[in-house]
Amino acid sequence: MSQDMSRAPVAAEALAASPSPSRRAWLRFRQQRLGCWSLLLFTVLMVLSLCAELVSNDKPLVARYQGHWYFPIVQNVPETVFGGDFDSPTDYLDPFIVAQFKRPGNFAIYPVNRSHHRTINYFAKSPNPAPPSADNWLGTDDRGRDVFARLLYGFRVSVLFGLALTFIGVVVGVLTGAVQGFYGGRTDLFFQRFIEVWSSMPELYLLIIFSAVFTPSIWLLLVLLSLFGWIGLSDYVRAEFLRNRQLDHVRAARAMGQSNWQIIRRHILPNSMTPVVTFLPFRMSAAILALTSLDFLGLGVPPDTPSLGELLLQGKNNLDAWWISLSTFAVLVLSLLLLTFMGDALRDALDPRKEDAR
Repeated sequence: MSQDMSRAPVAAEALAASPSPSRRAWLRFRQQRLGCWSLLLFTVLMVLSLCAELVSNDKPLVARYQGHWYFPIVQNVPETVFGGDFDSPTDYLDPFIVAQFKRPGNFAIYPVNRSHHRTINYFAKSPNPAPPSADNWLGTDDRGRDVFARLLYGFRVSVLFGLALTFIGVVVGVLTGAVQGFYGGRTDLFFQRFIEVWSSMPELYLLIIFSAVFTPSIWLLLVLLSLFGWIGLSDYVRAEFLRNRQLDHVRAARAMGQSNWQIIRRHILPNSMTPVVTFLPFRMSAAILALTSLDFLGLGVPPDTPSLGELLLQGKNNLDAWWISLSTFAVLVLSLLLLTFMGDALRDALDPRKEDAR
């Protein structure tokens, strides 16, 4: 009796010290050094792209002129304020405006790169596309726009598009897969036949047709690609629900009178999320690659929108301007590699067969 009483505190302490499943998964993920560094680097790149206006812009962050403070990055200041002749938006790359800020008592603090993705350098010393220089770190494209700025803003468009497409695909895929796997029978049969017919539709032809009918936009691409982006994930979720609905604790919950929604939300769905979470980085990389490919074919975003595919097309049309295609290819490959490494590390971290990290 005394031995049983002495063992009880030990068992309680061991249970309290045992980490939760999510904690164990995080510890296993931290053991994957390549995946951790990929996550850190991708997060830094994403934050920089989200703050692109503060990193690469043709307007000063803050300026002081004749005792007055201005914030051109959020203000539309006319040229006449700085001694210009026209009541038009100020071109802060104009040598006259630059000289005005160099006078005593005046100054302007510019971003690290003095170019917006729409900025055309009319005062360039070389014809466009110009090679890398001190003013344009990665050179300019065929219109005189800074390649570094186009890459930075284009990376932001690709990441946000990938996140939105992944989110929509996950929501639709989880819902359809859960319905198929939980109810089974005729419901599963109907959805399977519908998915077979829907997935056989020519996606590229539909994009070409809709691009000819409607004005190309990022929203049109998002809607069209979302129509097909949920199918792969739906099959994984369906398989997990078909397996988990036969477990003993699910049958016990059904015997206790819990509703179908309670059984799905509390017992089946949490145990079916492993393939969903593992699927996310690979789905996002596929979305980025799809947007780049469509932009390269001229079926993507409008021409003025910065994108990696548009830069690749410029590199193909201007083979002598090696800096365009080389820098764009490097950014695209780096993004896909980071997402792939993150996905591999996440898959190993969520694998229960892996040895738990201590």
